[in-house]
Amino acid sequence: MNSDTLSIIANGQKLGSVTFRNNRLSFRYAPSWQAAAEAYPLSVSMPLSQDEHAHATIEAYLWGLLPDNNTVLDQWSKKFQVSSRNVFRLLEHVGEDCAGAIQFIPEAREGELLGQAYTEEVDWLTPDGLNERIELVSKNHGMQRVATDQGQFSLAGAQPKIALYQSPETGAWGIPRGQTPTTHILKPASEDFPGYAENEHFCLSLAAGLGIRTATSSVMHAGEIPVIVLKRYDRILRDSRFLRIHQEDFCQALSIYPHLKYQNDGGASVEDIARVIWDVSSNAHQDILTLADALILNFLIAGTDAHAKNYSLLLAQNGQVRLAPLYDIASSLPYPQTISPHKAKLAMKIGSTYLIERIEERHWQACAKQLRITPSRLMERLKDMTMTLPSLAPRIADDLHAQGLKHPVIRQLSEQITQRSAHIHNRYFSE
Repeated sequence: MNSDTLSIIANGQKLGSVTFRNNRLSFRYAPSWQAAAEAYPLSVSMPLSQDEHAHATIEAYLWGLLPDNNTVLDQWSKKFQVSSRNVFRLLEHVGEDCAGAIQFIPEAREGELLGQAYTEEVDWLTPDGLNERIELVSKNHGMQRVATDQGQFSLAGAQPKIALYQSPETGAWGIPRGQTPTTHILKPASEDFPGYAENEHFCLSLAAGLGIRTATSSVMHAGEIPVIVLKRYDRILRDSRFLRIHQEDFCQALSIYPHLKYQNDGGASVEDIARVIWDVSSNAHQDILTLADALILNFLIAGTDAHAKNYSLLLAQNGQVRLAPLYDIASSLPYPQTISPHKAKLAMKIGSTYLIERIEERHWQACAKQLRITPSRLMERLKDMTMTLPSLAPRIADDLHAQGLKHPVIRQLSEQITQRSAHIHNRYFSE
């Protein structure tokens, strides 16, 4: 019988431990963590009031920390000589920097992170070294770290990406290790979707222009490769050091395995996400309205990938829980050859349908019921957005053009979203 334990560290304190015994997982909170006034749960699916949590709940949570990409998992399996289906063994090797506040380390290494004075540990990259890393991960999704790197990290999701540390003083990039967290996520654009980095940056800027809290983004180039750079909202600079802020996505909050992230595959619905927000948010009404705005925006821009893993919760001290800033927002409108506008589906139903072109006012009324707000309130927000986007989208496009982003997808998106918003406004709200 094998028995192994990984300690879970949160900003230098032991949160708990995960044990793997007889092919079953269990999670137990550290008593000192449960007793701390500033404690927060590992997940809202695993309350602090319960000492131990069983296999199904912790396994779904842990899988949510790993890439949702079998190619990457298979490469890691070969690299570390572990099973690609053993989440515990994978995190043993890549769990030192995860989404949220947590680090997974073998019990024998606890002394390296517990109660130690913070020291910044970063292996700095030259500009050429940075470009090489990004080129490497764009060609081989599993090459997020190379053999000589000491710090290991894991990022959820299916897209190629790399997490790095950026110096707040010099802007230099590096590979962090030990207590030092990654601060940014860099995603090289896919050749299958021209202008995708600019697309995502434009859509995030559009959301921010509507007053929706979003991850801060920018676009850089690594040689010829466009890269969207996302400042991690689960990191905060305080007293010259970065602290980790805890978060989890809604698949984790609902104990849903990440391969079921789409509602059509058995994943979360709008009603499921709304229920969690009403149950745990410290400002549920505001967070529900933000969720409503996100659903409307994805409908108007044909954002087909807004599944439960692309919505998250921030879990802060003293029991504070809020909907996290939005991220991974992009439009399918520029790619009709790949995603037909007449067949495009949302990741979660609005009312009873996924098909964007079939969504009518009655579907939004059903959605309002799922959100537990009045239909008139939801329709008013939809109306306001269809009236705002035709002027906002060109303004955002002009701003990005002035910043040096010249990819034609930006103007194309501006025109398509303007036309679509006007079309929806006339269809729904014409007298």
